[in-house]
Amino acid sequence: MPHDTPAPLSILVVDDSKISRNIACGLIRNRRPEARLIEAGDGAEAIAQARVHEPALVLMDVNMPGITGIEAAAQILGELPGTRIVLLTANVQAATQAKAQALGIELFRKPIKGEVIDQILQLLNSAQATQVNAELSAEVAA
Repeated sequence: MPHDTPAPLSILVVDDSKISRNIACGLIRNRRPEARLIEAGDGAEAIAQARVHEPALVLMDVNMPGITGIEAAAQILGELPGTRIVLLTANVQAATQAKAQALGIELFRKPIKGEVIDQILQLLNSAQATQVNAELSAEVAA
């Protein structure tokens, strides 16, 4: 049974700071040059971009004007439950940690550095391996 070529990995990077988006995108490009990067500057744009592109991964700032990262993440997960979302924040508060945990979302501390991106991409690799194993098991069972 032939397999289609998988679509390139799509990653949505959401931050109201263009500088932070540029840093994150640069670090991701260095590690995953094949990835298709989509950017959004706020929570509303993140939701809209997620609907259009259905990214495998969303890196989202917590503190943004308008719709917060937590609110946007909850809405994206409600519409696209298979999306892997990670939140980034410079100010990790207990309430933010609790909200992220309730949504099943990992929280990472800013500033965005190579080590942070490595950890985030490792989470994605683990999730993809789990999905592939589930698909293979379903194929074998069929």
